[in-house]
Amino acid sequence: MPVLIVTGTGTEVGKTIVTAAVAAAARAAGRTVAVLKPAQTGVAPGEPGDVAEVRRLAGDAVTGEELARFPEPLAPGTAAARAGLSPVRPPEIAEAAARLAESHDLVLVEGAGGLLVRLDEDGATLADVARLLDAPVLVVAQAGLGTLNTTALTAEALNARGLRCAGVVIGSWPAAPDLAMRCNLADLPEAAGAPLLGAVPEGAGTLPPEAFRTAALTWLAPELSGAWDAEGFTAAHR
Repeated sequence: MPVLIVTGTGTEVGKTIVTAAVAAAARAAGRTVAVLKPAQTGVAPGEPGDVAEVRRLAGDAVTGEELARFPEPLAPGTAAARAGLSPVRPPEIAEAAARLAESHDLVLVEGAGGLLVRLDEDGATLADVARLLDAPVLVVAQAGLGTLNTTALTAEALNARGLRCAGVVIGSWPAAPDLAMRCNLADLPEAAGAPLLGAVPEGAGTLPPEAFRTAALTWLAPELSGAWDAEGFTAAHR
């Protein structure tokens, strides 16, 4: 899996922290890692964005690259148009990911928002990037009520385009999950048609970086270079 696309079922679901955790686990397994952010929105010039946050948590050994930055916190296509800037398009993103893959064992491409958020005025999306790269897509989902619907919709969109869902990671798992959250552990794989590959604790991004890197292995399944056990985790929360 030289290139892995990381998308979410929506905004603020924990994509960046999950990306950092996957990068940290891969680094711990001895793999070289790059993270690519095609379009960073809502961040002013000179301010740290998602790539900086991933490298802060996962370590400076992770290569980081950002292709475009737009000041307003909007969908990339809209933000680019309002700023009078050229949008970033799927071929450019795919080319950058392929270039990074030549010198790294794993390239993580972190999208903005959900799978079908528009990148440009033509309606191109992260799904088009995944298709060009023939890359699997990791879906970051919420824990609570409503997540089954948004996860199923994302999986349906992937299936309709002939794309593969690598699995689902819960982006923020609370210390005291409610009934819906506990039930969703068993239901999410069915909704996604793909395995549950991890659950990142709520507030994980506030951990000191060294603690984050060590703990990341316990949040992710072996498919993502971790030691997390989906069956055991689900059984413990019944």
